[in-house]
Amino acid sequence: MTEADRQIAGRYTVQSVARALRVVEMVADGPVAGVTLSELARGLGISKSSTLSLARTLVGFGYLTDNHPGYTLGPALGRLGDAVFRQLPLCGLARPAIEDLLRATQLTSQVAVSDHGYLVFVDRVHSPGKARLYTQLGERELPHLSAAGKAMLSTMGVANVRQLCAENGIPARTRHTITDVEALLDNLAAARRLGFAVDDEEDADGVVCVGAAFFGRGDSCAGALSVTGIKDELPAPRVRELGGIVRRAADRVSAIMGGRAYAEMGLAAY
Repeated sequence: MTEADRQIAGRYTVQSVARALRVVEMVADGPVAGVTLSELARGLGISKSSTLSLARTLVGFGYLTDNHPGYTLGPALGRLGDAVFRQLPLCGLARPAIEDLLRATQLTSQVAVSDHGYLVFVDRVHSPGKARLYTQLGERELPHLSAAGKAMLSTMGVANVRQLCAENGIPARTRHTITDVEALLDNLAAARRLGFAVDDEEDADGVVCVGAAFFGRGDSCAGALSVTGIKDELPAPRVRELGGIVRRAADRVSAIMGGRAYAEMGLAAY
């Protein structure tokens, strides 16, 4: 919103509503562990007691979750996710690609974007099989946990990846999660050579994902596509085959967005 927009909106602003929306924004922009009541109060410039009233109201309606000592986004935002995110231009461009992926692989397929170093899934089509994802659309995830996130990380320079890891951490989700920076960099180098990344039970036990990045104008990484299945049903040759399928689908999205195909980017060489 521009300053002019804010001034116009200010004429009709209900202060309590504005503050509540600001609380949601601060939590959305905050760390995965959550934002404390004190931090929210400082950000709003009001007392902790007034902030607590706002936070409790938002928790009551499901827009925040109280994970003491920090507040995180609540499930109500997820219920809005499908309607909101499918109106985004990117979703309109990528929806045919993930629908094609579903038909080609019979696996749950999704599209993700990056949000200040975090991963956000913005659209998804579920397979008729056993692997269903319950991460809400719009929920921020650390990128080292998923194939889509690692696919996007693999397009970044080593120094930038190190900085993101230092800022956001690389905690474990399962016993297979890569939590060492050097090991992660090696994994990303392999993904870069292949053109796709693999999450081998790193986000959820028994689940494997395969992801590939796509690009917009100026060769910037605009997001990633991925598919998800049951590990027991995806032997290594099938995972490699899926990598090629997802890579080609991502290249089609790149072409629609005015970007180049992965093979033309020269990423595998560095």
